[in-house]
Amino acid sequence: MDTASEDSFQEFVLTLPTGKDWDGAPLLLHNDTWCPAYCIRGVVSFQQNFRAQDTDIIITSLPKSGTTWLKALTFSVVNRHRCSPGESPLITTPPHELVPFFESDLYLKSQNPDLDFPPPRILSCHTHYTALPQSIRDSNCKIVYTCRNPLDQAVSYFHFIRSRASGSTKPVSSIDECFESMCRGVQSHGPFWNSMLGYWRASLERPDKVLFLKYEDMKEDIIVSLKRLAEFVGFPFTEKEEKEGVIGEISRLCSFENLKDLEVNRNGFHSSGFSNSAFFRKGEVGDWGNHLSPSMAETFWKIVEEKLDGSGLTFKTSH
Repeated sequence: MDTASEDSFQEFVLTLPTGKDWDGAPLLLHNDTWCPAYCIRGVVSFQQNFRAQDTDIIITSLPKSGTTWLKALTFSVVNRHRCSPGESPLITTPPHELVPFFESDLYLKSQNPDLDFPPPRILSCHTHYTALPQSIRDSNCKIVYTCRNPLDQAVSYFHFIRSRASGSTKPVSSIDECFESMCRGVQSHGPFWNSMLGYWRASLERPDKVLFLKYEDMKEDIIVSLKRLAEFVGFPFTEKEEKEGVIGEISRLCSFENLKDLEVNRNGFHSSGFSNSAFFRKGEVGDWGNHLSPSMAETFWKIVEEKLDGSGLTFKTSH
């Protein structure tokens, strides 16, 4: 970036409303989204410069909604003819390296990263649907969104930011400290309702383009969800594969317990400043009940219902 464009970018950043994440890390409001300040350059470069290919598969989500799991599942489905689950790159490489983020990996490092690798390219983002590059929405590429019930997502996010190794300005000891921000939707890539509703509506309008997966449904029946995912991205399982147990092999390889136990996910750090192990905590449905008081849960759930009213989007909040 030349000096003039750098100055212009810095001037633009100064025009954005500011906020703070639950641990005090700076946020900037861009396209109605609270973006982590450290990756705002990546966010803008991605929106301006990415050129989608019809064969691309874009994994999208709100943080702590099953992103890591969905990346592992999609990578395994697409690459199952190149390597068996027993020889999968997932055994030695974290899912977030195999399926990098546009905002905090690729475009943060370069305005025009090298994306010249064999199709289908599997890439990911936390960007809301309405803020995606036009080329993604105009092309025939596939978008897969994973959505988690907001109570569990909030609790998981609380634990996640407590583990941040850098970028924090204050330690967070209790979810009570975050509750006001939680209710206002102020968090990395929030508000949650903008993220969820954008992709939900897009999936209803363009079911061939956007697949909306619910985390709770995936936990309840991963085999059905895997078959749905494989069909959608253009790599359906054959009857022979089903009989040979290939779907079960992939589900076991990508299970929370297996991924969490792999040495590569117990050590090292992601470029965002979080340890690889921070992406694996419990992965349970209904864990919010162990962290939110009844009155907090009731207050928050009223906000969820208000924001999603009339959309038809509903959640399972317990097993």
